[in-house]
Amino acid sequence: MEKEMSIEEQIGIKIRDLRNQNDLTQEELADRTELTKGFISQLERGLTAPSVSTLLDIVECLGTNLSDFFREEGDVQIVYRKEDYFEKEDEHKNSISWLIATAQSRSLEPILVRLQPGQSMPEDKPHEGEEFGYVLEGSVLLQYGDHTYNINEGDSFLFPADKKHKISSACEKVSSLIWVSSPPSF
Repeated sequence: MEKEMSIEEQIGIKIRDLRNQNDLTQEELADRTELTKGFISQLERGLTAPSVSTLLDIVECLGTNLSDFFREEGDVQIVYRKEDYFEKEDEHKNSISWLIATAQSRSLEPILVRLQPGQSMPEDKPHEGEEFGYVLEGSVLLQYGDHTYNINEGDSFLFPADKKHKISSACEKVSSLIWVSSPPSF
């Protein structure tokens, strides 16, 4: 039966791996962090635990931060299944599906919009960032500032979000589009 690694051993292994990735010797890391080579050696072997401030100094010298240092492989979700989506439908049966439920913590936010004939999304006020869309089916009107654009199935759009904007249905069937906002704003 294998013995589970202590937190000190886990931290030591991560420090050693990062030091090696940065092509540093224990002595070079010790010099950069104003620690001794012996202390770095003890850390890497899991024989001692650094204070939080010492660990912060070490990981910064190794080109990372505490959040990334302690993040485990697999902590970041890569695939999002349909059951992960969050959907909202209004009284007109228009719907928005947040394709990445945790997108508020990311730099972009993709949604799937389904517009019933004659319906529209609420007008969006000018904000920081950009908006991208791709019409999957149907046809929509994009009102961007003082201009209106007709966007058909298979067409896309991209614009800075510094003007008021709104998407409306432009056909007699349900229109659907992928809409990506960066940074998240929906």
